Amino acid sequence: MGIDILQTHALRESCEHALAQRFIVHKLHEAPDRKRLLAEIGTSVRAIAGGQVSAGLMDQLPNLQLIANFGVGYDSIDVAAAASRGIRVTNTPDVLNDAMAEITIGLMIAHARRLPEADKFVRAGRWPSGNFYLGHELKGRTVGIVGLGRIGKEIALRAQAMKMRVVYHGRNQQADQPYSFYPDLLDMARDADWLVVVTPGGAGTQKLISRAVLEALGPGGIFVNVARGTVVDQSALVELLGNGKLGGAALDVFEDEPNVPEALLSMNNVVLSPHQGSATHEARDAMGALVVANLEAHFAGKPLLTPVV
Repeated sequence: MGIDILQTHALRESCEHALAQRFIVHKLHEAPDRKRLLAEIGTSVRAIAGGQVSAGLMDQLPNLQLIANFGVGYDSIDVAAAASRGIRVTNTPDVLNDAMAEITIGLMIAHARRLPEADKFVRAGRWPSGNFYLGHELKGRTVGIVGLGRIGKEIALRAQAMKMRVVYHGRNQQADQPYSFYPDLLDMARDADWLVVVTPGGAGTQKLISRAVLEALGPGGIFVNVARGTVVDQSALVELLGNGKLGGAALDVFEDEPNVPEALLSMNNVVLSPHQGSATHEARDAMGALVVANLEAHFAGKPLLTPVV
């Protein structure tokens, strides 16, 4: 199409191939001198494919019209700055719902049945000396979902298939949903056996899962985070896991990724995952296709498929 776009980080191979066929792509993350690249092509760039877009970067791209984010979360983009400059922003929702829901239930099962420990137990040759520890079932337990959006609803459906009771907390009650609504997060944490957070990141949800919420969940409760590391008070989480005031945690995200608090690495009541919620071939290919589709729609003068602003 002869249109210059800026790619800010590595994308799925299928996405990069599709972009190269349709646009003139400048890869910022591969440039040996980023400042020089931006100085040379800044006025030509009309769109960005990817995230990690600050107001400062926008200022160097005076003709920028669209930021097509790769991912449903767009907290790495200064959306307010984009809106004030008339720059549209899109994301990639829905196509990763199943992958996110599957890993959430997977983390819960892994924790309940102590699967990471069981794997190490067998590999270390310890089974002939005695049986492994007993675990717990999800059946009959109450799971509280913080953020009953697209992904939260898919988690709820799968939790019901595991014969769990589903309750939820959010900004508003959803009249069309069959699950019990808790307007107060502390109350839900007290009543839940499992607390799953699947909210967006950003300033609005920073430390939403506070020390008080974790203490309300208590020594019999398990915390599951597939949202963002900033959504929980991580220092309080580590402390409460260590002193037994919180039963356990299954974590796919952390506050300072890829750095994980040292204390968590030796805890047997924690399952750790390297932020792989949507990391499936199927989800990532679909996310990349949606990035390209939004770019094509914009430059064809058609409505954006998944606009944020």
